[in-house]
Amino acid sequence: MSTMLEYSGVHAYYGAIHALRGVDLVVNEGEIVTLIGANGAGKSTLMMTLFGKPTASSGQIRFQGDDITRTQTHKISREGIALVPEGRRIFQRMTVMENLQMGATFADKANFDADLKRMFEMFPILEKRQQQRAGTLSGGEQQMLAIARALMGRPKLLLLDEPSLGLAPLYIKQVFKIIKELNTRDKMTILLVEQNAHHALKVAHRAYVLQHGEIVLTGTGEELLASAEVRAAYLEGSH
Repeated sequence: MSTMLEYSGVHAYYGAIHALRGVDLVVNEGEIVTLIGANGAGKSTLMMTLFGKPTASSGQIRFQGDDITRTQTHKISREGIALVPEGRRIFQRMTVMENLQMGATFADKANFDADLKRMFEMFPILEKRQQQRAGTLSGGEQQMLAIARALMGRPKLLLLDEPSLGLAPLYIKQVFKIIKELNTRDKMTILLVEQNAHHALKVAHRAYVLQHGEIVLTGTGEELLASAEVRAAYLEGSH
């Protein structure tokens, strides 16, 4: 199994705040790796250092063996990395179709029709809503659009930042079903940052626990689900 993404001794700051403290993390090709932790633990920061926001102050980030620690943000997407950001951040005033077209900016135009057909099969609601302004969709529908927009770029690595945040239980279930399907059917490699630890660990091959910018625990999803420490801190009353 080849390594797709690797963080080695990564430190990062937000102003005076030491947000990441020597993080080591590996995502292998074909895996779902999840990162869990409390609010403010540094989960989103870890993901965003990949895009230089903030830039790692020391340490190294490698993608498919290449050092991308200082790679410019706009070049990262061309490397085959797509992000579904926290809060979705779709283009509210554009239609669903226009959002999907934006997602395909760096993809081969010859694949557009086939990719669009695939998105509509995966997310039937988007086909029905394709001429509707994205900002008028429900929260769950907007999350489907955010995932579909990222997939239109044909990424090798999909980053999901809190995909279940603020969603109704029915949509939470649907989001995790889609994550599992993308991995098992399409062999998509996924790095998942998620506060809903129960659902995240159930779909993950491996997981990391982040506290105060440091990795404090790692193991398979099953191992961490069974861990008394993890259950007490992140799972009790969460499902």
